Amino acid sequence: MAQKQKISHELLRRMKHIRLVEETIAERYSEGKMRCPTHLCTGQEAVSAAVGLALRPDDFAVSSHRAHGHYLGKGGDVNAMMAEIYGKATGCSAGKGGSMHLIDESVGFMGSTAIVGGTVPVGVGLGLSIQLHGTTQVSCVFLGDGAVEEGVFFESMNFAVLRKLPVLFICENNFYSVYSPLSVRQPKGRAIYKMVEAMGCPAEKGDGNDVEAVYKKVLKTAGQIRRGKGPYFLEFDTYRWREHCGPNFDNDLGYRTNQEYLKWKKRDPILLFEKKSLGRKDVSRQDIAKMETDIKQAVDMAFAFAENSPFPSVDELGKDVYTK
Repeated sequence: MAQKQKISHELLRRMKHIRLVEETIAERYSEGKMRCPTHLCTGQEAVSAAVGLALRPDDFAVSSHRAHGHYLGKGGDVNAMMAEIYGKATGCSAGKGGSMHLIDESVGFMGSTAIVGGTVPVGVGLGLSIQLHGTTQVSCVFLGDGAVEEGVFFESMNFAVLRKLPVLFICENNFYSVYSPLSVRQPKGRAIYKMVEAMGCPAEKGDGNDVEAVYKKVLKTAGQIRRGKGPYFLEFDTYRWREHCGPNFDNDLGYRTNQEYLKWKKRDPILLFEKKSLGRKDVSRQDIAKMETDIKQAVDMAFAFAENSPFPSVDELGKDVYTK
């Protein structure tokens, strides 16, 4: 298989994998066995898949509350993620963190947090460590449009620009912070990437539902960062299908319309790329059928692993907890 076909195949596989994990969580959440709130990224899979493939395994990445796709896209273990969501000892955070606190140092995924903007300075700090060690790694910071309204974002961006740190900021702009649209949070006419550009950081905007375009842009930008060009900010427009937190749909609440949702659903990143890949003969329908069968088997096994794993013992309660 040619390199271009391999990339197409892997981008499609990663998106389908993330989608099935998220939709299975939504389907089974009512069973009451998942021990934490979940913020699903259904509809936003393209950015996670593309960035994860474009980065190297030794590159760092940090994320926020909607982290499942970022974790899986970077190569995180689906068994460990599901066990974590089930609150089991075999989870990637030993069952203590839940959906919003995922980590896998073996693939460079250095953690996610429920605090909006909370990992932005952590990602910048990782960039400083890269610079101090003189390696060619990149520190990738996943954030949403709401995080750019936090003071720590401006402090971190200023430091990254000042020190010319190898940090790639990936902003997934899905237009809402919980139930608040951009129009009630930011001045009319503001473009996030332009605001960042004014702070001295090169910035671009792209289509977050075009997985191939995201992959190419991230690959190019990461290459520039590795060559010592300093930080870069990429803003990608995308859209979450399900409610802010939970397994349901919330278009009936009135903060967004069903028409808006249906408009974005027509731009399903998976269907768009699948059609494109089939048209170019990068993949065949047989390839896709096998891919979907393999993914379903892996996801079913992950849920079974989570259910069959033990809960942490009482002796573990005080471990890995930092107090003053």
